[in-house]
Amino acid sequence: MANSTPDYSIRKWLKTLFNHDGRDSPPEVRNVLLVVATLIAAVTFQAGVNPPGGVWQENKDEHTAGRAIYASDETAFFVFLTFNTLALSSSILLIICLTWGFPFFLEVVVATVSMVMTYGASIFAITPQEAKTVKFRYLLFTAAVPAVVRVVIQISKYVMSKLSKRGK
Repeated sequence: MANSTPDYSIRKWLKTLFNHDGRDSPPEVRNVLLVVATLIAAVTFQAGVNPPGGVWQENKDEHTAGRAIYASDETAFFVFLTFNTLALSSSILLIICLTWGFPFFLEVVVATVSMVMTYGASIFAITPQEAKTVKFRYLLFTAAVPAVVRVVIQISKYVMSKLSKRGK
């Protein structure tokens, strides 16, 4: 006797969930991605400018006004800054890619670069002097990761297409 229960496997469910062929037009997808990327950029920028816990309001022996309270736990603060910077730079890369060739693209780039510089100045300003170690170099590296990964992927696709054409 054949099994009459339908196939509700996780694999089939995931395939249905993530298969968007024919359901969304490219302009709709672009618009959704722009909204999501913009929200992520706004949230991560705000978190960098005003970190969790806020900033000290007064000068004391153990802290300085305007410095992040969260930075008193140096490791946790660095982890926060690393992932916040990664999210911000990823969302900015997505915004740049999705608006490429649009009218006012130059203005979008200028505004975006200005926002990134403001973010960098802000996290530098709120980080206590004793926490400004070599770790800031890692943050610069982290900010570059999304662009580097995208370039590596594009180069790999190009090389693979050339190799596959040569093999035919």
